[in-house]
Amino acid sequence: MLISDLGLDVERLPVALPMWRASVRAETWRAVAQTLSTAGGRLLSLWGSDRRRGAAGGLVVSAAYVLADGLLWLDLPLGERNPGYPDLAPFFPCAARMQRATADLLGVSAEGAADRRGWLDHGAWPVQGFPLRREGGAATPLPEDPLGTSEYAFVRVEGDGVHEIPVGPVHAGIIEPGHFRFAVVGEKVLRLEQRLGYTHKGVEKRFTELPPLQAHRLAGRISGDSTVAYAWAFCMALESLAGCEISERAGSLRALLLERERVANHLGDLGALGNDAAFAFGLAQFSRLREDWLRLSQEAFGHRLMMDCVIPGGVATDIDGVVADRLSRQCDVIEREVLELRQVYDGHAGLQDRFMTTGRVTPELAAQLGLTGLAGRASAQAADLRRDQYWPPYDRLAVRIATRREGDVAARVGVRFDELLESLRLLRLLLARPGAGATQSPLRLPEQAAFGAGWVEGWRGEVFVALEWDGERGAQAIRRCHVHDPSWQNWPVLEHAVIGNIVPDFPLINKSFNLNYSGHDL
Repeated sequence: MLISDLGLDVERLPVALPMWRASVRAETWRAVAQTLSTAGGRLLSLWGSDRRRGAAGGLVVSAAYVLADGLLWLDLPLGERNPGYPDLAPFFPCAARMQRATADLLGVSAEGAADRRGWLDHGAWPVQGFPLRREGGAATPLPEDPLGTSEYAFVRVEGDGVHEIPVGPVHAGIIEPGHFRFAVVGEKVLRLEQRLGYTHKGVEKRFTELPPLQAHRLAGRISGDSTVAYAWAFCMALESLAGCEISERAGSLRALLLERERVANHLGDLGALGNDAAFAFGLAQFSRLREDWLRLSQEAFGHRLMMDCVIPGGVATDIDGVVADRLSRQCDVIEREVLELRQVYDGHAGLQDRFMTTGRVTPELAAQLGLTGLAGRASAQAADLRRDQYWPPYDRLAVRIATRREGDVAARVGVRFDELLESLRLLRLLLARPGAGATQSPLRLPEQAAFGAGWVEGWRGEVFVALEWDGERGAQAIRRCHVHDPSWQNWPVLEHAVIGNIVPDFPLINKSFNLNYSGHDL
């Protein structure tokens, strides 16, 4: 389905990717969701905003949908006395947690929603203290349970031999907190329910308090393993506000950074997945390759994770011919070793016995629940922004996406291998033809209210940034910055992937998704 088929009055956002925005009423909000659900559209994100200014404006709930010809950003203005809106979960199940988070942050709720439990607010926030409202909540009283220790209403599973295993939120490893409640019979998992939100840091509110041209540094710190993807999406949104077009060279360097980020994460995951299946040799070898990769990133770009390399208007650093040659030669070395290790992985009977049929998500279930990104492509969801809605320099690279149908751990491992090798190919092309132009273009931010958006295919999936600009009366500030991580779609699917598996396989299944806590808990 195309955006024009919906019959909406849309405006094109001034950005490299095809994105449109429209304002609708409640009946249209629901009708669009129902139509897109039937036609195979995807819900990318849902969030709320406070656009009140004096006697004008109000609370607004927004949604971003992915269609065949681009992204559609819909706004639904809400009433003052009853700031409710139609529930999207019947059409897009992944909307449920986004709506719960919106209720916690802005105090607006989906009407008729089946699940109205708090998501980000664990009971320790001030009473009626909605962080994203303009009046805030600092002056309101604390709740009766200020430490948030009251019991969360997990869904109970009852029956002969059924018992629960609580895991977390504090874990044995050095990882971020999340609670997993297993209902099991023996070692077989009947149900898993997650509780996240422990790492909520108020990042979206913090964006509104920073100088706009410095806020990209915050975006790059949302999630260390996706610093390039987040910084690029934010800068793309800011550049669309300013009507700034970056040069061909700046775009190529951004893609170079993004693909190096993708390779680094795939190398790390492939080693960790081997280790979770008791194959320590794989961890040792892939960790060695990843360390070599990160060290050259440090030398070439000044930071192992390439943090603060993507800046408004372009990039902070350039590379010369000598560095480009080193980067290209490293791609050749890594490719040879990865191909050898892939043969080891594919030929190891014990490893394949742990990988195959474990944590399976069928293509039908993946489509129903909105599984996206790398995990989605392992379950036949053939979507990759670099190919489907490509933007410079991907429009000249002819990206080949990797897909599988099995949807198990083995498929997710296979997609990682394929994507890693494809990224190495893309890197060589970018290094051979980096393009011309300055590495940074000047930005002139508007003197009136405006909207911008950024949309980038990170290594986990699509990273999306929606930006509202307050240029009225010389404000020159970010009014609202919403940041979306693909883990919002994929965390609920993990609950289904473990059903019927044994408890000891959960770490392996969990790692095969490798979802984000910090990017999810903004």
